[in-house]
Amino acid sequence: MPDETLSSPDETPTEPLSLTDIEAERQRQLALTPPEEDGTRQIGQDYQPALTFRGSAQGFAAAALRDIGRVREMNQDCALATIMTVPREGQDVTVGLFVVADGMGGHRGGEVASRLAVQTVLTSVLERLVLPVIEDGIIEALQPLMIEAVQEANAVIWREAQAAGSDMGTTCTAALVIGNGLYVAHVGDSRCYVYEPAGLRQLTTDHSTVGRLIALGQLDPEEAREHPLRNQLYRTVGQQPHVAVDFVYHQLNNCSHLVLCSDGLWSLVEEKAIEQALLHSPWPYDVCRELIALANLAGGDDNISVVVVSLPLDEGAL
Repeated sequence: MPDETLSSPDETPTEPLSLTDIEAERQRQLALTPPEEDGTRQIGQDYQPALTFRGSAQGFAAAALRDIGRVREMNQDCALATIMTVPREGQDVTVGLFVVADGMGGHRGGEVASRLAVQTVLTSVLERLVLPVIEDGIIEALQPLMIEAVQEANAVIWREAQAAGSDMGTTCTAALVIGNGLYVAHVGDSRCYVYEPAGLRQLTTDHSTVGRLIALGQLDPEEAREHPLRNQLYRTVGQQPHVAVDFVYHQLNNCSHLVLCSDGLWSLVEEKAIEQALLHSPWPYDVCRELIALANLAGGDDNISVVVVSLPLDEGAL
């Protein structure tokens, strides 16, 4: 009786390919003209989607680090960086959520406030955006979602402060990335930058006395670093029952990086030095470490938090 398990000559071989065979096949396909679409569709007989390869100069990756600095006895900053691919019936969705919160208040108050801010924003985005996407629900408008997430954080911290008799509060800068869209909700003087071919660009406005003077054209941004009122904030999260939240939308088409940071970084490290750090390594974690080291070398007089995000770039884009 013939062996019915044997493959016909036209079927895929059942023996595993050697590494040499795989590399030879990869090189053969690289030599072919690449398809216009990605390798998951029907792209013709000359291509096998599993081995179709298109190089990227840079991928979507992120890191968040915080450091106590060289003067403070407690770290009251909190930072979050998370990237997830959310399954949908039609097409998967990649979502990035990044938050920096710089706490303030009495003993441990600022630490509690910044952590509550990050927790509340994360929970709100998961409940109102991520879970409905998994269930193929309608994605609600992202601007009110981000603003209301920070306002909910304000309400949570306000209630906690009232119960504890504390004056705790925090800054909160939260950035959501979906596709080429960046949605930023912001209160305080933690910052969000994008790095574009023209250089680093600050998207957020500091809610501080010096920030207002800069906006009015009465103070040069470089002078703000040494200004005696540079730490005086007029808008924070959790220190009033209600808070107005700034919102910024930005297209990421030409951006290679995002940077979120507390004033412990931007007040001590010039923007040119941040740009150089972004160019020193493709790894966000290494860039975070370099930036924190630079802030500590410059004095480290405050807690330091930084989130660095590298954005996908096609081959040849750099």
